[in-house]
Amino acid sequence: MTRRYAEEERLSGAVHHGGVLYLAGQVADDTTLDTEGQTADILRQIDALLAEAGTDKTKLLSVQIFLTDITESAAMNRAWDAWLDKRHKPARATVEAKLVNPDWKVEITAIAAC
Repeated sequence: MTRRYAEEERLSGAVHHGGVLYLAGQVADDTTLDTEGQTADILRQIDALLAEAGTDKTKLLSVQIFLTDITESAAMNRAWDAWLDKRHKPARATVEAKLVNPDWKVEITAIAAC
């Protein structure tokens, strides 16, 4: 059975299928925040989506982080390190990318076990 969460006009915030949860790219609700603040905002959203699907960050398998400015990786990592469960680190990639909204500094997508 497939279940969709946080459905919007063009996408679902997450899709659960076959014991795996696929998260769409998550972006900050508050675009006035700096890179660290936007990252923390996104990680809170990810926690909420994971909880709604009956899982949590300890079940993350893979995370992809997109930064508009790779020189801001230290700021992103401060929020990441404060949030991360150090005993359950997912595989992770971080790349520089141009995002759809120029006010977004960070976008994060993930895959988690359920």
